[in-house]
Amino acid sequence: MFDIHVKPVDSTKNTNCGSFLQTPFWCQFKSRHGWTYRRFLLEITYNQDSDSQTLTEEVSVLNRDFAGDKFSIAYVPLFPKLPFNVEEINANDQTIEFANLLHDIAFSLKGELPANTIAIRFDPDVAFESVEERYDFNHGMKIISFADKLGLKKNRVDIQPPDTTLVDLTAGEDEILSKMHQKWRYNIRLAEKKGVSIKKYDGSSPEIISKIDRFYELTKETNARDGNSSHAKEYYLDLIQSSAKQIAQGDDVPVISLYIAEHEEDEIASIMTLFSHDEAIYLYGASSNHKRNLMPNHLLQWTAMKDAKAYGSKYYDMYGMPPDGENENHPMHGLYMFKANFGGRIIHRTGSWDIPFKKIYNLYSFAEKLRAFWHKKVIKKLKGR
Repeated sequence: MFDIHVKPVDSTKNTNCGSFLQTPFWCQFKSRHGWTYRRFLLEITYNQDSDSQTLTEEVSVLNRDFAGDKFSIAYVPLFPKLPFNVEEINANDQTIEFANLLHDIAFSLKGELPANTIAIRFDPDVAFESVEERYDFNHGMKIISFADKLGLKKNRVDIQPPDTTLVDLTAGEDEILSKMHQKWRYNIRLAEKKGVSIKKYDGSSPEIISKIDRFYELTKETNARDGNSSHAKEYYLDLIQSSAKQIAQGDDVPVISLYIAEHEEDEIASIMTLFSHDEAIYLYGASSNHKRNLMPNHLLQWTAMKDAKAYGSKYYDMYGMPPDGENENHPMHGLYMFKANFGGRIIHRTGSWDIPFKKIYNLYSFAEKLRAFWHKKVIKKLKGR
């Protein structure tokens, strides 16, 4: 169905556009923290009846080794998109074409990957307006995979957050504010009125090490409150400093910034963001248990949105939320409402899909599910969350 030619590439002009997860900057950063990566040019020819269409796409593929390098998993974040005009093809054909596309890309890349690669994992750049549409699409993918013996496996453990909300930054500031919940606009004004101020730092700031130290302390406080986990302090410092270093060298790479909310010399909340030509991402956030009533998180997000708009990003991605949290009894109701009430467009991506190459994948997949169950269910329950 698809003829795919793969060519390794060493350099690219796509350094600061598209998904940040596909930029060389992000892949190089991840390569310093346990991953390797390769970049390829794919020439994809779609044959349908007497017609054929050819797409040329660049893609980054990351690999991570396990068990002392005995095996590895390949990972393709936010790729591919649907290779056709959705409005011109029905839902059943979408799943048929896309399931085959994932299969054909995976086996076209297989020969270019390390010999110990047991599977390739995709987080497709395919999103829907409702959870129901996403369910129907994924259900169709499973049926087609079984019927055509494609071997696709829907992973229960998604790598990237499949559900998120995107705030349109192409509108004027007044229009962006008007789409927010009234209480959110009030909370922004309240934080300003109560004397909360926002300071912004990049990796070249003289005090960046001490500010990352404070961000990390806030992160630990947040994790203790919410039962989450985070990266090592060095991870955040490397990310923000590498961005500033490359920009100082004249490279066009994403801008990483640290925002800290202050009140009467208390640093009470912080977020880390990424700005590119296409998108702005709320990467990480943390806040103190102290002075939460001053609503510093609302002012932090609004400040970052204004800066992202000035930079030229097209939308601000809140980067992860529950698929449905309007019910007040939902365990993540608060997180859902916080992000949804900034007025963005909520989308639901497909989540992670695996294509196994070796039988050991089944054992790895079972261990991965068991680990996720232990951390997300058992440990949180033991801690009363």
